[in-house]
Amino acid sequence: MNLDDTQKAAQAQFDRQSGRYGKSHVLAETTDLDAAVEGIDLPEYGSALDIATGGGHTGLWLARRGYVVTLADVSRRMLENAGKLLGEEGYLCDMRQHPAEELPYSGRSFSIVTCRVAAHHFSNPVAFVNEAARVLAPGGILVVIDGTAPDGCPEAEQWLHRVEKLRDPSHGRLIRPMEWQRLCADAGLKVLRCEVSRLKQPDLEWYFETASTSPENRAAVWKLVGEAPESVRREYGLAEEDGKTIWFWPRLHLVARKQG
Repeated sequence: MNLDDTQKAAQAQFDRQSGRYGKSHVLAETTDLDAAVEGIDLPEYGSALDIATGGGHTGLWLARRGYVVTLADVSRRMLENAGKLLGEEGYLCDMRQHPAEELPYSGRSFSIVTCRVAAHHFSNPVAFVNEAARVLAPGGILVVIDGTAPDGCPEAEQWLHRVEKLRDPSHGRLIRPMEWQRLCADAGLKVLRCEVSRLKQPDLEWYFETASTSPENRAAVWKLVGEAPESVRREYGLAEEDGKTIWFWPRLHLVARKQG
């Protein structure tokens, strides 16, 4: 498996952090997936691919809906934990270790492809979307949930990128909603939903712990928080609450269908 530097960084980070992605992890709550596909006609059966599966919570959501699931991740330890999660509920799944930008599957293999809170780590978002479109069957659905950056507010976008990179050096970049729509259109996918919600992050220290942020980088983030301009405070609701620093993380819900 040939990986570029960004993919190697993500693999190392999530091999280290795999133990934190169990049943109690915040991503075990899958109401965001329910909201993303609400009112959209999904394929009623077939094969599903969960890219960058992490702890396997999205894969489990797919299995419960009756899909035959393939879990994919660049981290072997993440895959092992994800497979265990599905197995504990009696679901069989295929597990494949590979990056998101190069999928080892033939075209038109899957009815649904999902990717949840992971795309900001990818080295080549264009390749990811193109590959997802290639392996989808005609009429198949791509579901992406991830952090995003606001359209039309470069100061707030730059600030958030700096914070995320310091918190987790394996972070790549957050993709703005308009860019996601363009990537999908270029890949032959019709966007059915592209919405941004605001997810409250209740404690900056908790956010550090999820990535094992180094003390030096924590200090650098605190400095950015203290010096944040008004546009940032307004865009992300950055504030103090009960002695903790809170903000609202912009979360994208993207659903697109393959034409044909």
